[in-house]
Amino acid sequence: MMQRRVQVHVLVSGEVQGVGYRFSTQRQATAWGLRGWVRNLPDGNVEAVFQGPEASVDAMVAWCKQGPLRASVVEVVAARQPVEAFEGFDVRN
Repeated sequence: MMQRRVQVHVLVSGEVQGVGYRFSTQRQATAWGLRGWVRNLPDGNVEAVFQGPEASVDAMVAWCKQGPLRASVVEVVAARQPVEAFEGFDVRN
């Protein structure tokens, strides 16, 4: 049975810039076969979009609450979005 594909927009706040958060996110998302992107925001937060099988997207959102070793995540706000067509998973500027 094919899993339903979903897309989630995520905002991560805390000490999440300068700690490898974006590249760790890309590595984790790619390992789970997700598509989308991640980027730093001027306000110090990290923004990402994850698209793929529902269970993998849910696992990725849960991972974001911890992040890489040096990160200190305060809050993760996730919201479902309509599914778009992405090629791979990118780190954006």
